[in-house]
Amino acid sequence: MNLKKPVPTPEKALLLLTLLLSVVGLLFVFEASVAEAFARFGNQFYFVRQQALWLIVGLVGLIAGVIVPSQVWKKSAPLLYGLSIFLLLLVFVPGIGFEVNGARRWIGFLGFSFQPVELVKFAMICFFASWMEKHQKLGPFLFLTLIPVGLLFLQPDMGSALITLAIAFGLYFLAGAPLKTFLFTGVAGVLCLILLVVTSPYRYQRVTTFLNPESDPLGASFHIRQITIALGNGGLFGQGIGKSRQKFSYIPEASTDSIFAIVAEEVGFLGSLLVFASFALYLRLAYKIVQKTVEGSYEHLLAAGIMIWIGMQIVLNLASIVALVPLTGVPLPFFSYGGTALVMVLSITGILIGIGRRHSRV
Repeated sequence: MNLKKPVPTPEKALLLLTLLLSVVGLLFVFEASVAEAFARFGNQFYFVRQQALWLIVGLVGLIAGVIVPSQVWKKSAPLLYGLSIFLLLLVFVPGIGFEVNGARRWIGFLGFSFQPVELVKFAMICFFASWMEKHQKLGPFLFLTLIPVGLLFLQPDMGSALITLAIAFGLYFLAGAPLKTFLFTGVAGVLCLILLVVTSPYRYQRVTTFLNPESDPLGASFHIRQITIALGNGGLFGQGIGKSRQKFSYIPEASTDSIFAIVAEEVGFLGSLLVFASFALYLRLAYKIVQKTVEGSYEHLLAAGIMIWIGMQIVLNLASIVALVPLTGVPLPFFSYGGTALVMVLSITGILIGIGRRHSRV
């Protein structure tokens, strides 16, 4: 008699993990936003209620991602790419795009607002997965990459621009581009990045604050210092769920880009390790799904692009919170408050699961 329990497929495990991360993320959106929500709207449940509604929409997107064949995304890739560029241009149009915290990253429409950059990342994956399946010409690749990246730098949104570059060059590498191309473009990219930093007061201040956090403790360094205090308060075991002190208007954007600081303060180092492990497991399961596909095929590049997107976003967010890189303004998948990011992360996870299910039947 075989008493071994059946091992869940990567798709089933990824679905269960996604649901778990979504629920835990919703809990911490409430924890991190309760003070701000009460101060601004007189309702401590305002942000978590909004996030719950977007979570429902995102779960619908997840189901759609599982059901819709990958060929649909392949056929619509040029349209998606063009639409994403059009939306990036709209953020600069007065009355349509609007500014938040000094950056024009949002579009308002019929009482709703969203960040087009999330669609840009998905469109880049769909388009380049289709284009690179056939050829890897350097000139057209750089041109098609630099259009959205340049518009993102103008917003300015360096974090999203870096993620978009990682997606594009990651797919370019997986599609079989020669390594010498990466050496050339890598050096050129670093030089351009340095030039962009030194010529922009906004970016230059971010970098100098990162290198010397003590330079302006009540001004430019205030954000990272308050995050550091939250991490220190957490210690080994944390203050306990609901007992964060830094969420009371000490940390700017506590429920969005900086939410992990609140998580670490409440659950401590050990709890943070569990969060790290959950994200590592997500990427491991995504990698297993990528391995099921035929190397160089559209679905292989599509699944790999999604994995690069989520992985880069996790790394950039967490690295900035622990002061390994300057603060980038990148949301933490499943945790950060924001409807656009949550819906897109759930939808692309559905696409991953759908790719894995179809290849399990082969």
